[in-house]
Amino acid sequence: MFKGVLFDLDGVITDTAEYHFLAWKKLADDLGISIDREFNERLKGVSREDSLALILEHGNKQDDINTEQFAQLAKEKNENYVEMIQAISPKDIYPGILELLTDLKNNGIKIALASASKNGPLLLDKMEISHFFDAIVDPASLAAGKPAPDIFLAAASAVDIDIKEAIGIEDAAAGIQAIKASGALPIGVGEAKDLGDDIALVPDTSHLSFSYLTTVWQGK
Repeated sequence: MFKGVLFDLDGVITDTAEYHFLAWKKLADDLGISIDREFNERLKGVSREDSLALILEHGNKQDDINTEQFAQLAKEKNENYVEMIQAISPKDIYPGILELLTDLKNNGIKIALASASKNGPLLLDKMEISHFFDAIVDPASLAAGKPAPDIFLAAASAVDIDIKEAIGIEDAAAGIQAIKASGALPIGVGEAKDLGDDIALVPDTSHLSFSYLTTVWQGK
């Protein structure tokens, strides 16, 4: 039996992707860089700094921004994003997630947040589900972001379980790569064309349940 579940946040617990896109688009527009929703797919599951680097590269402005300006731009994007997410509440939790968290807790399964979002604690508080989580990994403490396995390894360590006893749940390709590299069992939320056809997949979070996770685990 698995002993822990390591959750991504954006696209798995709630949808803040639209807020991220709008905040990045505002910043890009201010820099004279054009980004669209298709480009935004490349930023999903990627850290703030790595996302900013991709945008600057996309606009051929990576050599125009010094270290201090880079840090200021990242801060500016986050301030815009935090302002936008103030309205998030329990009604924004994705279908099935509250029931899954409750069942995991009742069955003594450890729960950790493995999100690239530095605003993870704020978002969990706003959705009133912080009490379900035994650990929240600080992405700023890691040497490398997804698709490197660091965040999932840190999440398993934080709840004191072997990574091979954990299930990781992700909706982004970078996240699935990170779970695979860590040694945890991946479950993807999305389509095979995006996440691969070699892992367990659900079309949306309403299909995630304790019994489903147990079935996937037993079949691995």
